Amino acid sequence: MNIFVGNLATGVTEDDLRQAFEGFGKVASARIINDKFSGQSRGFGFVEMPELAEAKAALEGMNGKDLKGRNLTVNEARPQADRPRSGGGGGGGGAALAAAETGAAEEEAAAEAETGAADAAAGNLSRKHSKYH
Repeated sequence: MNIFVGNLATGVTEDDLRQAFEGFGKVASARIINDKFSGQSRGFGFVEMPELAEAKAALEGMNGKDLKGRNLTVNEARPQADRPRSGGGGGGGGAALAAAETGAAEEEAAAEAETGAADAAAGNLSRKHSKYH
């Protein structure tokens, strides 16, 4: 069973987490989730326990227990697809990209118009630039 462990103190290591849960049975893995930019703990982690009975005992025994000054929140982890999605973040840039593309098209049209005006002034009208084609 995969177990979510929340409200971790910043000083808690994966070894601390493993040792805390090993009192209830075999721990296959213990990992703390870190921020990808700062490398700091995000305050939660996961413990994988292969034996269901031991995992359930750990859920009951560790939920609310103090570990390095913080009371843990311990639940059965849900698969990513089952978690509710919060609204924020991501995407963006759509309007900026459209504005950039529009700006580029306007610049291109202005450059073509200038070229046409310069050709007309020089007497170099082609069929493309003539209004009588």
